[in-house]
Amino acid sequence: MKSLFMKQTLCLLTVVGLLFASIAFATTPAQTSTVKNRALPVKEVRNFVSAFGQIKNFYVKSVPDKKLFENAIQGMLSGLDPHSSYLNEDDFNNLKSSTTGKFGGLGIEVIPFKGLIKVISPIDDTPASRAGIKPGDLIFKIDGTPVKGLSLQQAVKKMRGDKGSKITLTILRKSNKKPMKITLVRDVIKIKSVKGELLDSKYAYIRISHFQAPTAQNVIKMIAELKGQAHGKLGGLIIDLRNNPGGLLDSAINVADAFLDSNKALAHKKLIVYTKGRIPGAQIQAHAKAGDIMQGAPIVVLINGGSASGSEIVAGALQDHKRAIIIGQQTFGKGSVQTVLPLTANSGIKLTTALYYTPAGRSIQAKGVKPDIKVESIDIPEKNGTLDLVGVRESQLRGHLENKQAKPGKATAKNALVKMDKKALIHRDFQLYEALNLLKALTVTKASIH
Repeated sequence: MKSLFMKQTLCLLTVVGLLFASIAFATTPAQTSTVKNRALPVKEVRNFVSAFGQIKNFYVKSVPDKKLFENAIQGMLSGLDPHSSYLNEDDFNNLKSSTTGKFGGLGIEVIPFKGLIKVISPIDDTPASRAGIKPGDLIFKIDGTPVKGLSLQQAVKKMRGDKGSKITLTILRKSNKKPMKITLVRDVIKIKSVKGELLDSKYAYIRISHFQAPTAQNVIKMIAELKGQAHGKLGGLIIDLRNNPGGLLDSAINVADAFLDSNKALAHKKLIVYTKGRIPGAQIQAHAKAGDIMQGAPIVVLINGGSASGSEIVAGALQDHKRAIIIGQQTFGKGSVQTVLPLTANSGIKLTTALYYTPAGRSIQAKGVKPDIKVESIDIPEKNGTLDLVGVRESQLRGHLENKQAKPGKATAKNALVKMDKKALIHRDFQLYEALNLLKALTVTKASIH
């Protein structure tokens, strides 16, 4: 047994050495120097080797070495923070798919939370959003199996499956006293990261659900289309970042940059975002370039508790430079940057390497972005099939006095809010309704100043 253990020890030390070499290979020269100059903790490595040997010799079932090493790496990373993790071949492929906009699953961004799985946000037009999954929901059973004790990757793997197959999630929600069972049908998730429409004939509304590689270009294209619909003149813009869990850092920077003109008197050294990390390679600064695609027109940004990471970069930058009014609810507070470091051609680690800061130097980590104007998400119900008095105009009241100066036939649908369904905007989306009212006020104020 001693001979066997010694062979395993030598083998393990060789692999440990290769592991450190792989990490050094994937880093910058400054990082490589840091790793090389630091001696391995001999006592801790010896304990690790001893544990490995005990498992190999005495565990109830034989476990492949590959599995043990993967578990060890995953254990090291999961003990750091909720966003660092080991990426096997499947995880690598899924990561690539999620940044290009097509992948399989339910359409939810999740993190581990006190032994459960917490929903950051559902993604638009996915099984999760259609089933009513909400930010902050806690998943504690998947098809009747408790998630406690599962790693995030194991839980996510259970939620994946073939298109058309069903899955039942048991969920805890603050507003519900009892657990909820929600059955979803898996689908291929195709994310259209940018959608838009024209409100009240001259106000642009764009919804950004995720930051992917082409998102900034799609935002520019969408605003150009809406400008054309408005006959070349947009009164203002609403950017909806609610339930946007983030995505690619570069994409978020480019979206913010589209509305920040470096030729203007921007404060904070014209920064969009900057990062701080332990190593020189983690220090990044992104600055605004020339040009503002809205040409100074007022902007309102909608956020909520499901807005995270890239959404917080955009909202924080526009807020600090006073380029937009931020309304809604406080964001999630995911202010860390993850870097993918390869271990092999088909595996790697996703490691938190830095924290990001808004142009004014605010760290968003675990704090989030606070809106300039807080607007809760509430439902304004219709009564007896008719509109409530809230938001109703005088002209809609029965028996109202006519204005003889008003020209007949002018109160057409063109002058009303564009609707995605039959409900008035106030009933469909109260926060958006308030955002539009604010945007109109900003437009009037700007016009009166000029």
